[in-house]
Order: sequence, then structure tokens, then C-alpha cells
Amino acid sequence: MHDSRLRRFAHRLCRTPNRLLRWAAACRRAAIGLMLRGICYGTGTGLVSLFVYWFQRHG
Repeated sequence: MHDSRLRRFAHRLCRTPNRLLRWAAACRRAAIGLMLRGICYGTGTGLVSLFVYWFQRHG
């Protein structure tokens, strides 16, 4: 009787918070990585645009 339904349910219930926390941590890391990538692309595009504008005015 070690494998009763109640015991399986309790075991599954105890594992759920840990799985949710790991999932949230993985998503947070992915979101931060994508945000950093977007900031880098945006900064690079802005700098190139400013350089082109300056070059057209002064070049």
C-alpha cells in the first residue's frame, strides 16, 4: 500500500511549486536575454543612423 492514490497526489502536489519556479526562472532568463539583444540592436541602429545623418550634413 505504498503507492496509494493519495500518496501519488501528495507527491505530485509537492513537486508542482518547484517545477513552476524553475519554469519561471527559465522564462525570466530568456526574457532578459531578448531584452538585452533588442537594446543592443536598437542602440547600434540609432548610432548608425546618427552617423549617416551627420555625414550627409557635413560630408
